[in-house]
Amino acid sequence: MSTPGARRRNTAPPREDVLAAAMEMIAERGLEKLTMAALGREVGMSSGHLLYYFHSKDELLLRTLEWSEGRLGVERGRLLTRPGPARDRLDAYVDLYVPDGHRDPHWTLWLEVWNRSQNAADEARDRQAAIEGAWHRDLVALLAEGVSRGEFRPVDPDRFASRLRALLDGFAIHVAIGLRGTDRGRVLGHVREFLDESLAGGG
Repeated sequence: MSTPGARRRNTAPPREDVLAAAMEMIAERGLEKLTMAALGREVGMSSGHLLYYFHSKDELLLRTLEWSEGRLGVERGRLLTRPGPARDRLDAYVDLYVPDGHRDPHWTLWLEVWNRSQNAADEARDRQAAIEGAWHRDLVALLAEGVSRGEFRPVDPDRFASRLRALLDGFAIHVAIGLRGTDRGRVLGHVREFLDESLAGGG
């Protein structure tokens, strides 16, 4: 019969704890330091045990991104359903979308998953598309609300959302990689100026 201590050593931590530890490692040490062996040491598991659960580093990264996006989705939902003008909530959406700065861990992870997606299986690409789709649907709904209330000029919400997210992605990549002249504050200023020019004229 195994002892209580042996049972504790052999019990794997909850999967969410492993994903949270992976995200923390990216934030503190950078993505290049996130290996199965290093993560295993962090959570008290062998790299083989981690591979049993996640099958590959690609799957670990995608699961970690999905976990992080789930948390962001809760925050996004809270921001977008609060009372107040649609434009204020649109600014909050943009603020949540744009990285905090150079090497923002969530965007560092996104960039790596995007890079690996070139050779990813259809199932993994579908899961990435689901994450993108959640951001898009929320933005479309917010734009449609602003148009219907007369706060925004009558744009096509779906088409405008596609263009705005492409603009945000471009700026976000610049911030995340630390491109000179594109710090977070400057980017937010550019986006707000674009929204002022593009959506003014409602009501």
